[in-house]
Amino acid sequence: MMMDPETKKQREDVCPGKKLDLATVQAELAKVQGPEYWRSLEELAGSSEFREMMHREFPKGASEWVDAVSRRGFLRLMGASMALAGMTACTRQPVEPIVPYAKQPEEIIPGRPLFFATAMTLGGCAQPLLVESHMGRPTKAEGNPEHPAGLAGSDIFAQASLLDMYDPDRAQHPALLGDTRSWKAFSDAIRGPLASQKAVGGEGLRLLTPPVSSPTLADQLRALLQMFPKAKWHQYSPLHRDAVLGGAQMAFGQPVETQYRLEGADVVLSLDADFLAPTFPGALRLTRDFVARRNPDAAMNRLYVVETAPSPTGAKADHRLPLRAAEVEKFARALASALGISAGASTLSGEEAKWLATVVQELQAHHGASVVICGEHQPAAVHALAHAINERLGNAGRTVIYTETVHASPVDQTNSLRELVADMRAGKVEMLFILGGNPVYDAPADLDFASALKDSKIPVTVYHGLYENETAQLCPWFTHDAHYLEAWSDGRACDGTISVVQPLIAPLYEGRSVHELLAMMMGQGGVTGYEIVRDYWQKQNKAGDFEAAWRRALHDGFMAGTAYAPQAVTVKAANFGAAAADDSGLELNFRRDPCVLDGSLANNGWLQELPKPMSKMTWDNPAWIGPGMAQRLGLKSEDVVELELNGKKVRNAVWVQAGHADNAVTVFLGYGRRRAGRAGSGAGFDVYPLRTSDAPWRASGVKLSKTGDTYKLASTQGYQTIDTEVGAKPVMRAGSLEEYKQHPEFAQEMVEAPTPGLTLYPNVNYGKDPNFNALGYAWGMAIDQNSCVGCNACMVACVSENNIAVVGKEQVVRGRHMHWIRVDAYYQGDRANPSAYFQPVPCMQCENAPCELVCPVGATTHSTEGLNDMVYNRCIGTRYCSNNCPYKVRRFNFLLFQDFETPQLKMMRNPDVSVRSRGVMEKCTYCVQRINQARIESEKDDREIRDGEIQTACQQACPAGAIIFGNVNDKNSKVAKLKAQARNYSMLADLNTRPRTTYLAEVRNPNPELAG
Repeated sequence: MMMDPETKKQREDVCPGKKLDLATVQAELAKVQGPEYWRSLEELAGSSEFREMMHREFPKGASEWVDAVSRRGFLRLMGASMALAGMTACTRQPVEPIVPYAKQPEEIIPGRPLFFATAMTLGGCAQPLLVESHMGRPTKAEGNPEHPAGLAGSDIFAQASLLDMYDPDRAQHPALLGDTRSWKAFSDAIRGPLASQKAVGGEGLRLLTPPVSSPTLADQLRALLQMFPKAKWHQYSPLHRDAVLGGAQMAFGQPVETQYRLEGADVVLSLDADFLAPTFPGALRLTRDFVARRNPDAAMNRLYVVETAPSPTGAKADHRLPLRAAEVEKFARALASALGISAGASTLSGEEAKWLATVVQELQAHHGASVVICGEHQPAAVHALAHAINERLGNAGRTVIYTETVHASPVDQTNSLRELVADMRAGKVEMLFILGGNPVYDAPADLDFASALKDSKIPVTVYHGLYENETAQLCPWFTHDAHYLEAWSDGRACDGTISVVQPLIAPLYEGRSVHELLAMMMGQGGVTGYEIVRDYWQKQNKAGDFEAAWRRALHDGFMAGTAYAPQAVTVKAANFGAAAADDSGLELNFRRDPCVLDGSLANNGWLQELPKPMSKMTWDNPAWIGPGMAQRLGLKSEDVVELELNGKKVRNAVWVQAGHADNAVTVFLGYGRRRAGRAGSGAGFDVYPLRTSDAPWRASGVKLSKTGDTYKLASTQGYQTIDTEVGAKPVMRAGSLEEYKQHPEFAQEMVEAPTPGLTLYPNVNYGKDPNFNALGYAWGMAIDQNSCVGCNACMVACVSENNIAVVGKEQVVRGRHMHWIRVDAYYQGDRANPSAYFQPVPCMQCENAPCELVCPVGATTHSTEGLNDMVYNRCIGTRYCSNNCPYKVRRFNFLLFQDFETPQLKMMRNPDVSVRSRGVMEKCTYCVQRINQARIESEKDDREIRDGEIQTACQQACPAGAIIFGNVNDKNSKVAKLKAQARNYSMLADLNTRPRTTYLAEVRNPNPELAG
């Protein structure tokens, strides 16, 4: 991406710290002494450019318009026009009539939301949810705490799925060659060809779907294949688990699902498995079980991680070993050999051999109480080795459970797609139904699905999906799907439990689910999705009262007792294949994007603008390289390189990521879309052209060359860096388990707290309230950094709950992102393999709030319950409060970021939270609307608000339970008990702001053998 010198200089000035090369950084690092926590390589070096940026109120350019005219210049030029026009141009919302119910529905009470149980299927597994509905409009998704696979909490994809439903870019009607058609026209068009196919047994009929975990859908597909016995059903997803099932086949002779019980594991070894990230199957349960064993006051587990690219799981590791993906396989073979499993010879370096010996010793010392987890990106042989190792260690049946597969018909998806392409090229396909997915965009490059689809000239090709994407563009017929919040279905969770998918709203655009489409193909055009799902389960009900069981399932959201039973499987005399040959060449690794996955979520603005866990990148997918490799090649972040593999070339920007394995490049899928709506089209770089069917996750022999161009990246990692130079008080505090046992108050000892009572602020008494015979409420929050895994669910939940706007890449570059809570990633130690930590930062709700004294209009005030409130109608945009906030948690609406015109987005917003226009300061409010709702209910019952009755949005979404909110006046409340712990500390306590949000310092459990 070329740009003229003037524009290049202007954009570099936005974030001057990014201009440093690694040689300069390394020279500065040599001067640093003592432990430090840092968020970027520039901060670690302590460059003058970085300090200048940190001391600004906002990044340079944040107060300017998009063009070159400065704010001062704009005001000077527009002064006369403003004087002539008066104030008639001020932002004013249009007048809209509101019409009351002629007859109000009995079950709807205005202002009181209802909750419905449903489930969202993503990646072949159903996630249980409770969805909030206001007057028939879904407005918020939460986890289902009663579901055995959920245990409360949710992930970023469930929270952001709401935006997908209201997305105005969704397809709104069937189409033929781009022209609008009706559903009846489509039904009439396929009736004749289907009848012809039925006469020949469906010899030319093909179905292509993603993996299916819906029992009802699987039953429909089998019924269709019975009607057309010669038809073929193919499955493909770019995030396929072929290696996982292949490893089980290699080890046990059959495909099985592997489930982990981390609550019983004293030692956990991850072989490139990011099991704490929401992209991993069953991550919600794994996260909750893992963090339950991170309590330093109980029996604390120990985590070892071997990985290529830094991940949230690696960030929580007690010991982390960065290796190239090919070397992970070598490490696994060496581990198996050390445990007496014949796996082929592997040679490790001195450091790796010492690491291995320590891990082997500890795994053997915890026989039956350890677990080895293999990542989906590793080849089948490594998965088979992990199964053999777990069996040898006595973990099978204890910390590792094997069950029937979640997918209804598990197949090798790559081979399935290859077979379909071969039939298409051979002219054997006369009718092709593509039910979801996007193979034109994401199929392996060597299969060239797009050209096969164009060249084969199939008489009838139908694409069914939510969006008219790249695949729909090449299919004459397009039919629009219904969102899961609009349709009936079912699905299996990762443990096999059946969840019922029930709609909360009628289809906005009269879309039809895949169930209804299949029914239409089988001549059942008048049947509804509800009838299809209900009839299937009625047939499965062999005994008992079906109606009662069905109503219970709809109420709970799942069918109790349907989880898969454990299977007894034994590792056979498996041949783990030959060890990979040593390859010192540059390695290319493919990873799903942490936010948009394979690209199917590319048009979701909430996910695009969500900072990724480790790099805090938004709106882009740069190629990661390690600091050592960057220094050797003379590369720095934002340089554009060309990657070449098997004759295919793609361009990508570079991001130098601390902790990345040397001599390896990691690229992320899901970007470079051409037809993905307004948010996703054109964002980032398409790396699918480099991905082949024989090397879907790892390839060797890639060539990397500099182009001389640069590309601006929108990472928030350098923004809101808290200034700790005065007194050098760290905001992130961590220690070892041994240190904690010897000095439990080590986190508090790192700060010189001010003298109690020494303050110029008036003391506020949050004592007993005589009006309501209550304790008096003093709301506060405690965040356990030992539990936080950096999943960012809290951030998307806050966006959904509080109607926070998406601002776009250009505004993020200028430092104008609007998130009310952020999750900082801190690093400590050598840049080649630093320790990493996560710290959620909402508003601190200070008792002595620096923001309140400087507001000239009293827009930010202190409530009688200790909240730092914002009165939006008073705010005039001076931004003094933001300048005076040491925690940098306030956000200013520089422009009109909200969309007040699109009708669908109006329906999506939470009616309990005001929608802000431009020119006001925003910030976290501890979800005051939820506090007020609980207060109303308690006053109606003449009682106090119970502990746990109020959950903030971030707290409710957190799968790790890291965020606790409550009344600190109640000494029996959970939040008060956490604040009384020795690990509890206040950020920047030496400033005497007395924040209501405090932290529990992180404690790691390193092995003394590797502590150095």
